[in-house]
Amino acid sequence: MNAKRTLAVMTGGGDAPGLNAVIRTIVKQGVTQLGWRVIGLEDSFDGLLETPLRIIDFDRDQVRGILTMGGTILGTTNHGDPFSFRESDGSVSDRSVEVAERLKLLGVEGLIAIGGDGSMGICSRLMKERGVPVIGVPKTIDNDIPGTEITFGFDTAAAFATEAVDRLHSTAESHERVMVLEVMGRDAGHLALASGLGGGADVILIPEIPFRWDAVLGKLMRRRAFKRHFSIVVVAEGAKPEGGSVTEHMNADGRKSHGGIGFLVADEIARRTGLETRCTVLGHLQRGGTPTPRDRVLASRMGHHAVELARRGEWGRMVAMRANRMDSVELSWLLTQTARQLSLDDDAISTARALGIVFGDEAQ
Repeated sequence: MNAKRTLAVMTGGGDAPGLNAVIRTIVKQGVTQLGWRVIGLEDSFDGLLETPLRIIDFDRDQVRGILTMGGTILGTTNHGDPFSFRESDGSVSDRSVEVAERLKLLGVEGLIAIGGDGSMGICSRLMKERGVPVIGVPKTIDNDIPGTEITFGFDTAAAFATEAVDRLHSTAESHERVMVLEVMGRDAGHLALASGLGGGADVILIPEIPFRWDAVLGKLMRRRAFKRHFSIVVVAEGAKPEGGSVTEHMNADGRKSHGGIGFLVADEIARRTGLETRCTVLGHLQRGGTPTPRDRVLASRMGHHAVELARRGEWGRMVAMRANRMDSVELSWLLTQTARQLSLDDDAISTARALGIVFGDEAQ
């Protein structure tokens, strides 16, 4: 073991605004305040499994100026599972034992993993099956990780999606069109609800509420009858019609992904009503850009709490926000949970309904 306590930090899964703020806090507190060694693994576990190793031996200067930066200076990947590692020849192998061995050779006491539900599941397995001490920091713009009331990246994505709704209003009204905006939200509608309610949408379609076409079309036609010749529909990528299934599309690498429901909704509206309809898909624009002040603060607080958990030796836990205070939950508990969805009695949903926004389950 090195004379100094050594921590490793990595980012996994899709990027989100605020990742660099977490890294910055871990390095500044760990290296400057506590005198530890902090190393970063590049591109999730890839940097640890490649030869030569791709790691960063952090000092304070290397994290200067990154608080306001989107993305992650460590890089990330959606294919970073060492239990099913994709080799350069396309084959898949279990290299989780190597992860544990190389961390040990580097003198790493424990790993702080910043990622979504997939990354948290992988790290829980690494601790249980390979003995790697891990602390998780939750990240997703979808805001659907169980155990924490909010994740960093959500506020920035919601602000951008709301701005998109604002912009669509002016062009929709000018051309008297129905504008459909598809936002991320594979399993939960937090982002669609926030941007739709904040931007004044007329219809919001979310995974938690399978929608009926007659309810959606009825809202649009009523607006038309009241001389409102344009409408805004916000739809989460995981939304689906009643009795239907989630819309998927095939990626260039042959993998299926959620998405495409926006075009389906737009086409169906145009076909059934004759209204001129257009669809905009925000896609990965929601992941990029400068994090909002709220996300910078939340990410910094989560990074600090992760270091405190490591300092106390409380491994196997994920940082969580509860009642605006930092807490933690067992990583193993997360494996038994599903995505944190919107509660149907959420007062944001009742507020939206009071404003006349339709979710597609209303009686006609």
